[in-house]
Amino acid sequence: MKQPRILVIDDESGIRFTFKKLLSGAGYEVETAASCEEGLASIAESEFDVVFADIILGGRTGLDILREVKARGLSSPLVLITGRPDIDTAAEAVRLGAFDYLPKPVRKQELLRVAGQALTHKSIIDEKERYSSNLEVIFNGAKDVIVLVDESLRVIELNEAAGRVCGFFRDIVGRRIAPPLKGCKGRCIEALKAALESRAPVEVHRFECEPEARLKRVISVTAAPLFQPDGALSRAVMVVRDEAGPPLPERTREDRQHFHRIVGRSEKMQKIYSLAENLANVQTSVLITGESGTGKELLAEAIHCQGEHGEKPLVKVNCAALSESLLESELFGHVKGAFTGAIKDKTGRFQLADGGTIFLDEIGDISSGVQQRLLRVLQEKEFERVGDSTPIRVNVRVIAATNKNLPEEIIRGEFREDLYYRLKVVEIMLPPLREKREDIPLLVEHFIRKFNAKFHKSIDGLSEDALRLFMSYSWPGNVRELAHALEHAFIFCPRDIITVAHLPSELENSSEAPVPPTVLEDEGLSEIESITQALRKAAGNKAKAARLLGISRRTIYRKIEELNIKAHEQPDCA
Repeated sequence: MKQPRILVIDDESGIRFTFKKLLSGAGYEVETAASCEEGLASIAESEFDVVFADIILGGRTGLDILREVKARGLSSPLVLITGRPDIDTAAEAVRLGAFDYLPKPVRKQELLRVAGQALTHKSIIDEKERYSSNLEVIFNGAKDVIVLVDESLRVIELNEAAGRVCGFFRDIVGRRIAPPLKGCKGRCIEALKAALESRAPVEVHRFECEPEARLKRVISVTAAPLFQPDGALSRAVMVVRDEAGPPLPERTREDRQHFHRIVGRSEKMQKIYSLAENLANVQTSVLITGESGTGKELLAEAIHCQGEHGEKPLVKVNCAALSESLLESELFGHVKGAFTGAIKDKTGRFQLADGGTIFLDEIGDISSGVQQRLLRVLQEKEFERVGDSTPIRVNVRVIAATNKNLPEEIIRGEFREDLYYRLKVVEIMLPPLREKREDIPLLVEHFIRKFNAKFHKSIDGLSEDALRLFMSYSWPGNVRELAHALEHAFIFCPRDIITVAHLPSELENSSEAPVPPTVLEDEGLSEIESITQALRKAAGNKAKAARLLGISRRTIYRKIEELNIKAHEQPDCA
C-alpha cells in the first residue's frame, strides 16, 4: 500500500527534524521545506496528502500556502503550526479552510492524532470526488436527456444529452424551463408541470417531436417529483428518451462527394445516399429505375456492401443477356438430364446468393414464365431447380433494376403487376446526368484520376471550352457516355489538357446542346446579341464564334437560322 506523503514547512530546523522523525516513525513519507518559497515550489512539483506549515514564515505566512493549495484545487488538508494559538491569523486561517492548527511545543501524541485525522479527512474528500466524478460521467454519458428542476420549474442541473436532443444548454441553469427551439410544442415541459402539480410520476410515450431546424424524432418522456425525508416536495426530474435512437451523423456535401463507388454531390444524389443507407440493413426488395448508364449496378453494390450482410455473396444476373430457358437455369439451377446439354447438376444464382443479395439487372426483359417463378421466390422464399421437384429454401434479398417504364409494360401486358409491386417495396429512381449537371466537374475529376492510372498519363483536366461543352451536352448515355468520352480523349490527347479537338465528334457536332450562359450574356446581352457579338469578335468566322460561345459549329449555324440573324447583321466573312 502506498505510504501517505506529508510536507512540513517551517523555518526552524529543529521543528522540521522533530516532525520528520515522529511522522516517519509512524510510517509516513515526509518531505521538509525551510521557507514559504521552498514549500510553494514543493507543492507545485509534487502531490502531498497533508501539509504542515508554520503560520509565520519570515516575511510570509501559512495563509500563502493555504491560498496556493486552494488555487490548485488540491484536497490536501493544511495544518498550521503556531507559537501563539490565540492570534487572529490562526483563527482566520481555519476560517478560510485550514484543517486545524497545532500549538508549539508540539507533542508527539497530538501531532500523530492530527495527522491521522487529516489523512482520514483527505480520504473522505477523495472518495466523494471520485463518487461525484463517476456520477458526472454517468450523468453526462447517458443517452437520455436528464433535467432537474425546482418547484418553480427553474433548472438546477441538466446533462449533455439535453443540448444534443432538446436544445437545452447550460445557460438555462437558474432560469425557468421553456421550449428552447422554435416550433417545439413543449410536451415534455407539460409533463414536468403535471408531475409537480399532481405530486406523482407522469409518462408520455412515443410522440413525434419535430421542432424547426431539428431532425424529426419519436420521443418518450418520464417526469417524476422528488421529496425530502420529511415528505416535502423539493424538486422534479425529467427524463426524455429518443426512441428512434441517435440520428445518423449529418454530412456536408463535401463529405458526400462519394458513396461507395458512386460519385456525385448534387442534392438529388444526397437523397439517394441517405435512402441507400436506410435500406442497407433492411432485408426488403428494392427496385432501381433510371436510364441506361446512370449507375444502377453501382447503387445495388452500395446498398449490399453498406449493410451488415456486406460480407455475404452479391450475385449479379443480366436478365437481358440470356434466353428464357438459359435464364431459368441460371437463376434456379438444373439437374443432370433436365434438358439437352444438361450433362451435370448446376447450382442456380439464387442458391449461390443465399444469405446475401441477388441483383437482377434489366428485370423488364424477362419472360412471363420466368416472372411467375420469380414471384414465387419472392413470396415463399423457395424454388425448384429445372427438372427437379424438390423445393430449395433460400434467404436472399432481391435488388432489381430496369431502364424500362414498368407501369407502361403492365398496361401492355408485358409485365406482371403483382411481381412489380413485390419488387418495388422501395423504388429508387436514379436521375439522368442532364438533371444533375453540377456533378459533371466532380465526375470529370474522378475519371481523369482513373484514366491517368490506366494509361500512365498525367493529364490535369479539361480546357475551359471542353468543360463548357461537357456542361451543355445532353449526355443521352449518362455517366457511362461521359466516361467513354474521357477515355476517348485520353487516347488522342498528347498534352496535359484535354481540348475540344480530343473529344468524340458527336459531342462537338451535337445539335441537342443548348447555348450555355456566356460572358457576353453575363453583360446583359440577349442570345441574338451574344451570337452577333461573338461573330464580330471572330471576324465572321462561325467556327471561332462557336468556340467563343462554347457551342458547336452545327449549333451556331442552327441558331443563326432559328434566330433569323440576317446577313447584314453578320460581319463580313473572310
